[in-house]
Amino acid sequence: MQSQDVAPRPAPDPRPGPAVDVEQAEAALVEHYPRLVRLAYLVLPPSLGRNRRVLTAHALTQRALPRGRTSGDASVLPVQKTTEGRDADPGYAYVRLRVLRTALEAGRPLTFRAWPKRAQLPPLLPQVWGLRLFPRSGGADELALDQRLSALSASARAAYVLRGLERLADADVLKVLAAAGEEDPEDALDEADEIEAKYGLLTSPEFDPCSLQARPPDLMRRRQHMKAALAATAAVAVCGALLGLPGDGWGPDGAAAPPYARNPSAQAALDPGKLTLVPAAAWQSSTRTDFSVWPARGALTGDKALLRRALAVWARPGESVQVSATPGTPSGAPPGPPQLLYAGEVDQSRVVLLYDGLRIARYAEAKDGTQGAALDFARVDGATGAEANAVVLGRADGNVRYLTAPWVRTAVVRDLLKSAVGASGGSDSPDSPGSSGGTRLGRSADGVTEPFASPAQQTGECRSWNALELTDRSGTRLTTDLGELTPARLTSGRPGQPRDASAATWAPLACSLASVRGQGVRAVNAWQYARQPLPEASGTANWLCTRADTWRGGGTRVLAQFHAQGQPYGAVVAKAENVAACGAKDSHVLAGVLWKSGTGDWYLLAAGSKDTESIRATGGVDGSTEGNLLAVRAQQGAQAGLKGTLADGRSIGGLR
Repeated sequence: MQSQDVAPRPAPDPRPGPAVDVEQAEAALVEHYPRLVRLAYLVLPPSLGRNRRVLTAHALTQRALPRGRTSGDASVLPVQKTTEGRDADPGYAYVRLRVLRTALEAGRPLTFRAWPKRAQLPPLLPQVWGLRLFPRSGGADELALDQRLSALSASARAAYVLRGLERLADADVLKVLAAAGEEDPEDALDEADEIEAKYGLLTSPEFDPCSLQARPPDLMRRRQHMKAALAATAAVAVCGALLGLPGDGWGPDGAAAPPYARNPSAQAALDPGKLTLVPAAAWQSSTRTDFSVWPARGALTGDKALLRRALAVWARPGESVQVSATPGTPSGAPPGPPQLLYAGEVDQSRVVLLYDGLRIARYAEAKDGTQGAALDFARVDGATGAEANAVVLGRADGNVRYLTAPWVRTAVVRDLLKSAVGASGGSDSPDSPGSSGGTRLGRSADGVTEPFASPAQQTGECRSWNALELTDRSGTRLTTDLGELTPARLTSGRPGQPRDASAATWAPLACSLASVRGQGVRAVNAWQYARQPLPEASGTANWLCTRADTWRGGGTRVLAQFHAQGQPYGAVVAKAENVAACGAKDSHVLAGVLWKSGTGDWYLLAAGSKDTESIRATGGVDGSTEGNLLAVRAQQGAQAGLKGTLADGRSIGGLR
C-alpha cells in the first residue's frame, strides 16, 4: 500500500524544447532503433498477439520521422534535464515521443464516433507472409511480468517502461506522458506503482522485437483457405458455364476421400470425449511401467471445455501461445486421440497433461482468464520405470512442482552439494543413518508434490543443486530438473552397466549439470575411471567422466572431471560433444590437467581408463609412462597434447 505522506510529484514543465530537423531525427532513429522498437513493443497491448505486436512496433518506429524538414512543433518536446547521453539529444527525444504517442494510440479501442487513426489499423509495412515472428521466450519471471503489464492500462505500461527502460525520473515521466497526450499522467504513475519494479527484466530477449524466432503459421488453416478460394473460383466458373446448359449439371464426388479437416482421425484428436482414460488401478496388474498405464488424475478431468481448448491449442497454436519443445521434439498435432494424464489447477494456472505415445504435452492457461497460454513438449519415447516416474506440472518463482507416477511411494528432495561425500554407493533412504540433506516431500492424493527449489534456472555461483529421489517397490531413483518436462535420471557406474546413484556420488559433480540444461537430456551417468596418487605425497585424486544422453540420440555431452582429495567439488578439465567416449559403445577415456602442488610446483597429470597401456604427452610438455597414469613436471600455462595406446593396440586422444 502506498504511504499517504509522500511528497507530491512535480508538475510537467511547460517550457518548449528545440525544434528538430529530419536529418537529426533520422540519425537518432537509426542509432537507437532497437531501443525504440522495444519501447513500442512493451507499450502496445499484449492482446494484439506477439506477431502483430512485433510488426506494429517496427511500423510505428519507422513512421516516427517528421513529415517536413523539421518537427514543426517544438512544444511537443519536453525540456530535458539531462546534459549528456541520448536524453540530451533532441532528435532522440522527438522520435521517442512520436513512438510513444502512436503506441498509446494503437492501444485505444475503435469506436463509431471518430475515424480510426493510422496507428489503430494493421500496419501496411513491414509485412511478413507465410511466417509468424516473435521474440525468444524468456523464463518464468519474464512471463509473470508480461502478464502483470497486460493488466495495466496503456498509459501505466508507458510509465513503467519509461521508468525501467529509459531510466527517467518521475518528473520526466510526467513530462513525456503529458506531451504524448495523456490527460492524467499522475494516475498512470500511481497505477504503475502497483507492479513490482523488476526493471532489469525489460532488457530480456522476451521483450526484444529485433531478435526474433520464426515459425510457420497455421498451415492447415492456410491450406484450407487457399483450397476454399480455389474452390470458390472454380465454382463460379462452372456455375457460369452451367447456366447455359440443360439438365442438373452436378454429379457425385465418387470415391474421393473427405477433406483433411474432416478426416476421422483428425477430428477424433480434437474431441475431448475420445481422450484415452486409463483406469486408476490398471498399473497394478500391468507388466508395463510407463506413461501408458498412468491413470487420468486431477480435479478437472471432467471439464470438457478446458480439455477442448487444450486439444485445439495443441493442433493449432495461435499467436498468443508460447510454444516450447526440447531439442528433437516435434510440436505438431497428435495423430489421434491422446491419453489424458492430468487436468487440474496448479498454483495460478489450469494445467492439462497429455501423452500421445511419443511426447508429453503440457497445456497451461491462467486461472484469471488472462489471454494467452503455454504449450510445452518433451520426447518420452521408450521411457520405462525410472524415466516415467514424474512430469513437471508447473514452475513459479524458481520452484518446481511434479506429478509423480502412481507407483511412487515416497519423494525426497536432497541438496547434492550437502550430501555426505564419504557415503557408500547406492541410494540412501531418507530415514537411514547415512542420509544427509534429505527432506521428505509432501504429495497430494493425486500424486502432486509440494513445490521445491529447482536448479533449472539458477544463475551465478553454484551454491546448491536439488535432486529428487523417488522410491517405488523396486528401489530408489535419483533425478534432477534440467529445465524440461521430465527430470533427468542420475546414474553411476561403468558405461553400459549403470546403476542407480546415491546423492553422495553426485555431490562433487552436481554443478557440472548446469552445462546440459535444456538439451533434452534423458540420463546422466557418472563413472570413476581412474584413481591417481598425487605428486609430493599430496594425497589422491579421482578421475571421473559424466555422459549426458538425450532422448533423440544425438547431442550427447561428455565431461572429464578431476576431483582432488580434500576438495568439495570436481573440476571440469575436458569436454566433448557427439563422441562415443565414456559410453556403452566405447568406454575408453583419456584426459589431463595442469595441477599445482602445495610447494608451488606445476605438474601435468593425466589418466586413462584401466585398459590404457601407455600415455604420451607432447607439445608444451614432453613425457610418457607405461600404464594409465601420467605425472610430469610442467610450466604454468603449458599446453600439451595427449595420446594413449590401448591393450589392443588402438590409439586414443585426450578429451579437450
